[in-house]
Amino acid sequence: MSENVVIVASDGVADLTPVAKFMAARQLRLQAETVRVEAVKARGYVPEVCGDAIPEAPARGAIRVFQPMSLFPDGEDDWVARPSGYRGRSAMQRADVFDVMTAKAASNGKPAPFTREQVAAGRYYRDLVERHACAGVRCSSVEALRSSGGGSGSFVDAVLRDREEIERIRRRIGTSTAMAVRKIRPSKRGSRVNITDRRLVDMVCLEDKPISAVLRAHGWSVWGQTVGAVGLTLAELLERIVRMR
Repeated sequence: MSENVVIVASDGVADLTPVAKFMAARQLRLQAETVRVEAVKARGYVPEVCGDAIPEAPARGAIRVFQPMSLFPDGEDDWVARPSGYRGRSAMQRADVFDVMTAKAASNGKPAPFTREQVAAGRYYRDLVERHACAGVRCSSVEALRSSGGGSGSFVDAVLRDREEIERIRRRIGTSTAMAVRKIRPSKRGSRVNITDRRLVDMVCLEDKPISAVLRAHGWSVWGQTVGAVGLTLAELLERIVRMR
């Protein structure tokens, strides 16, 4: 009997032979792979308003599209803001966690979770830490940095200023746990692990993690009360940075 024959059992239900089963499973794998590839391509999609010069890059992650604006002369003593994108095109920028959380809130018909000043403060802290981490200073001690020569004093001074600013911000943030977080009982949040203020800010600003990821990392359940309490705490911590500047 041929391996490709379909055997019909006594109850009338078709029973596929091994070869037919293999081909059916192969077809399912091909369909799943096609769906996976299309999903990867979708992540690298470039909007038409940005032009075709930008390559598709799935690893780029979430993006936001905006229209660059510049000031142009308007008469002799006035200026006017006009779009200044290349050939009138819009520009793309990689979306960070604040963009993602704002977009998610907007899709749910809710206001932005943080003010512009708070978002700017969080990004300022992130950029400061990243710049200091990438400074490439050979000597780690302050004494060695101050004694180094070769005309690098201004660079070293800038690195030291960044470090002092980071420490000042972190002292302002603190390492305690906010009252709004402590008020949620372990029986409701699903974990006995507290989320400290410093860890919350670092996970969101430095690690690009949304509130839900912070909760899961600490074993908390993700629902309205926990998300709201931690989001409110983050807003208050970012406001501390705002008041420093």
